[in-house]
Amino acid sequence: MQTTYPPLKILCIILWIGCSPPLENTADQAEDLEPNHDVTTLPLNDFMPKSIYNVTKTRVAKARYPAIDMHSHPYPKTDEDVKKWVEVLDAKGIDKTVLLTYSTGTRFDSLAELYGAYPDHFILFCGFDYTGYDQPGYGPAAVAELERCVRKGALGVGELGDKGKGLFYSRPTKGYGMHIDDPRMDPLIQRCGELGIPISIHVAEPKWMYENMDATNDGLMNAFKWRLDDEDDILSHTEMLQTLSNALEKHPQTTFIACHYANCSYDLDLLGGLFDRFSNLYADISARYGETAPIPRKVKAFYTKYQNRLVYGTDMGTDAGMYEATFRILETADEHFYDRGHFNYHWPLHSYDLPDDVLKKVYRSNALGILGE
Repeated sequence: MQTTYPPLKILCIILWIGCSPPLENTADQAEDLEPNHDVTTLPLNDFMPKSIYNVTKTRVAKARYPAIDMHSHPYPKTDEDVKKWVEVLDAKGIDKTVLLTYSTGTRFDSLAELYGAYPDHFILFCGFDYTGYDQPGYGPAAVAELERCVRKGALGVGELGDKGKGLFYSRPTKGYGMHIDDPRMDPLIQRCGELGIPISIHVAEPKWMYENMDATNDGLMNAFKWRLDDEDDILSHTEMLQTLSNALEKHPQTTFIACHYANCSYDLDLLGGLFDRFSNLYADISARYGETAPIPRKVKAFYTKYQNRLVYGTDMGTDAGMYEATFRILETADEHFYDRGHFNYHWPLHSYDLPDDVLKKVYRSNALGILGE
């Protein structure tokens, strides 16, 4: 006999952007947050489910192998704060950290001086100088500034960024109008190859940012903040990947590091196709743990296949707990957990359980090869 169940009371989750503060609490604080049970509508920013599963909860206090973080930024601005960061790095097993400064001129020089006091901990990448990019004769002066920054200690270039309106590092409306495959970029990219230094480049954004901001958007919680669906005259996700492909093809002697899996978390086969075609391409895994942890089996297979092309990165600040969160996802077999102190999605996370030989390459040896050490 078929059982009849009483009607379910539907909980309507209403998108209420801007009415709640950003999630800046730590993971432990997030566990203490109590939802308001008295409402029948719930702002999406306040949707904070807690896992009820009796599953393993593993704390990984230190990276299994001395790690090289290939994607961070010069967050501390004083020597005292840099010292505090160094203490965290030592405690968490981060051997070296690449600072993507996207800087030239006096700003790069000041960062080189500040972080140069800790040469065993920090590696600096500079930027490209776009001054006069829209004027005849652009190129030689930018190449000269690149060479000067290298003499000051830069071991790479980045983070270059392009979300569809041209190379930048802020909102896409402030783009410079050139994409990485623009002929005006060729002398700079070629010189990087001659100098033996890599280029770290952020192309596009996760696919959710291009989708409609409605109830069907799987990553709406994070997508709305970084949305691109409302931008005019912007290259699509596919077109952005094509600009990267064009540059890789034109400059086979220059090493590129695609930040954040080239923003192909939703379809890692796209990045795999680029890996298959271009031996001069690597990818960092920074700031996309939340996007890839929902599909741990797919990710583990991808890491296994392309274990020589992926490098560890964070891009999420200097907090000790942040590093532990990345270690947990990479190293353990934990499943169905939340970490709202570091990831702003409503879906649960699942760790990759990577084998030792893969971890060693991702944490360290691949980066050493890129950096020529």
